[in-house]
Amino acid sequence: MKAHLLPSIACCLATIALSSTSVPAKTGNSCDRLTARMIRATGAGLAGREASLAVFRAADADRMSLDCRAPTRMAFGSRDREPARAYFALIGLAAEGLTGAKAEAVEVLARNLHQDSLLTGMPHAGRIGHAALQCETGGRRFGEGLGLNGAPSDLTRCVLVRNRSPVLRRRAGLFGGARAG
Repeated sequence: MKAHLLPSIACCLATIALSSTSVPAKTGNSCDRLTARMIRATGAGLAGREASLAVFRAADADRMSLDCRAPTRMAFGSRDREPARAYFALIGLAAEGLTGAKAEAVEVLARNLHQDSLLTGMPHAGRIGHAALQCETGGRRFGEGLGLNGAPSDLTRCVLVRNRSPVLRRRAGLFGGARAG
């Protein structure tokens, strides 16, 4: 009778082992798909990928990287204090690919946030749909505080984050800007 149970036990152990090893593969595959989507959306080339971080080569940005960890975010850096319009267009294309927001609207938002940052010397943030964006100018290290390796010479930096609006606000009867508690 004990020999009769061995195949059942072996099958259960194999199922557990296979399910536990497939979880990281799914995460890696989703980052692979997201990386491929960003390449298609922006026309940038992949410079390298390690775990949840992908770095791209883009003609319109000195630095462009994707962090697949939640919340998914992309960072763009330029050594120019006032980058060309193509830099902001690249951010718009990436936002459309990452969040579904309209590329033109995000491009305008990025330019406005950059101008506000130039005027005040402080980072400025805004949101359109599921695209949250923060832009700043100055001599900070690109990627500082994001877990990304940085280059100290970048003068303009924008970070795009996939932002999901909380559904609980609507269900609780609160306005979009209201805070519970």
